[in-house]
Amino acid sequence: MANRQTLQQQLKNLEGRSYREYKGIKGNYEFPDFSLIVDHVQGDPFAAPSRIRIKLPQAVAQFPPDGLTHYGTQVAIADYLTRQVVQVAQSLCKKRGSGKSGHIHISAPSPAILRRTAMWIDANEIEARLTVGLPALGRRIAGYEAAALLCEDIPQLVARTLTYQALDQRALIHHVQTFEDAEALRGQLARHNLVTFIAAGACLPRQSGIDERPLRDQAALFVPPEAHCLELETVHNGRIKGLGIQKGVSLIVGGGYHGKSTLLRAIEQGIYNHVPGDGREQVVTETNAVKLRAEDGRSVVGVNISAVINHLPQGRQSDHFSTTNASGSTSQAAGLMEAIEAGAGAIFIDEDTAATNFMIRDHNMQALISKDKEPITPFVDKVRQLYDEQAISTILVMGGSGDYFAVADTVIAMQDYQPQVVTQQAKAIAQADGNRRQPEGGQRFGEITPRAVLADSLPVGKKDRPLKIKARPEMLMLGYEEVDLRAVEQIVEVHQIRAIAHAIRYAQQYYFDGQRSLSSVLDNVMEDIRLGSLDVLSHGIGSDGSDSSEKTNTRLWGDLAEFRRFELAAAINRLRTLKTQPLWL
Repeated sequence: MANRQTLQQQLKNLEGRSYREYKGIKGNYEFPDFSLIVDHVQGDPFAAPSRIRIKLPQAVAQFPPDGLTHYGTQVAIADYLTRQVVQVAQSLCKKRGSGKSGHIHISAPSPAILRRTAMWIDANEIEARLTVGLPALGRRIAGYEAAALLCEDIPQLVARTLTYQALDQRALIHHVQTFEDAEALRGQLARHNLVTFIAAGACLPRQSGIDERPLRDQAALFVPPEAHCLELETVHNGRIKGLGIQKGVSLIVGGGYHGKSTLLRAIEQGIYNHVPGDGREQVVTETNAVKLRAEDGRSVVGVNISAVINHLPQGRQSDHFSTTNASGSTSQAAGLMEAIEAGAGAIFIDEDTAATNFMIRDHNMQALISKDKEPITPFVDKVRQLYDEQAISTILVMGGSGDYFAVADTVIAMQDYQPQVVTQQAKAIAQADGNRRQPEGGQRFGEITPRAVLADSLPVGKKDRPLKIKARPEMLMLGYEEVDLRAVEQIVEVHQIRAIAHAIRYAQQYYFDGQRSLSSVLDNVMEDIRLGSLDVLSHGIGSDGSDSSEKTNTRLWGDLAEFRRFELAAAINRLRTLKTQPLWL
């Protein structure tokens, strides 16, 4: 195997040559403390940067071995190391020529602590995956600059971020303990029959809709009502007081700008563990909870929405409903049934982003428009059945309709960002209402029909070219097919979107056969990832990016992050090329 001196001399010898001659440096190099693997070399200084891996043995890194035996601890340490590399890489980056010359990058994380392919640590070694911009002047190799980048900057990055002695050990331990405490809290939800737990002292407001940093200076910390406080146990901080929301049907009510949506946003993000200082470190939610919203214009393919929308005009089917341009109500109905199909255990809805006619039909409208003329059964008449029959809880933000009081198990009123439990008052108001609407939901929730995804559902590459995959914030592209994910609000990183895109291609290659239900395909993909890590999604990809029939062919990416089955299902369901068939039970 070549060493650092070999690479350094090789790069200097390339000075002034055509940029494409950089291809010759692909391979493995032994540095004194670590291995450097050049996996991919960019074609020109303006192309996607080159991909490298660093492997540092624990004999050098010297992390305490007792902290590397538990998977969750490994995730937390890897997350912390990634954040350190982001900071140091930014300080080391220098403009070393044209295009991306001198660039050093690792996939930057969100406030969520996730498993990512950018970094992994175990009892044997640390592996970090970065991209670098190999220096050039115009389209000629800047060999001496490249030697400084790979043989000086990268070793400095390793020394400052990947050895235990170089780190702020107290901060690292706090990071891991924060993760472990959140896991412990979430692990107690089922025992206490809770959907979510919001700890006292949490900071829920964010800086803005595009800035996830906590709004600490202007926001009051969360104070649960004393009479409804619950205590849960943490590993490192003892017993924690907070507000637990029970399974069933729960409402968050209150005046405008008093924190209803802010509370729900924190709850929906509680499916993830968060970094110290985020403010939501001890806000935890069961991991099978799905946020729904109306989504005008989305594609819907073969979904049985008859439980909530039936008897459509012109004889249109609702038990196998398809449209390329869904309305607010049909998109929300489809989203509900798709979430159930994917295995959701809780549904979150904010009336601000919901279709009004899907949510409610008051007694005045019932009097004017008879039920036989209205195909939509409002959710208020289905939400109770959803829990009683399917054991799916619901948390709803409602500021404009009190008709949900009659079917709610818990009502929480927000005032000045603080909660009060007002269930008894809400129930009394509902019972005293002399103009109550008539229920329209029937005796049962309705049919839930599994679907199989047909094998030719994905677009294919153009001529002999492989299918190109691109990920952007809130969207992904498979070839020329764009999938809009703006309404999938529990995605927190573009790295998740990129992983979902590869997971769709993987499911197409190995599992979409027209026989398996979509739910079973999700089971298969998620189990493969569990057993083989996110790298399993690169199986069957040749070194040129083309599909291969061999699972042993692997192209390693450093920019993927873990995702849930629900976001994968949401992306599949929004494919405009999707083809399905019902699996009638």
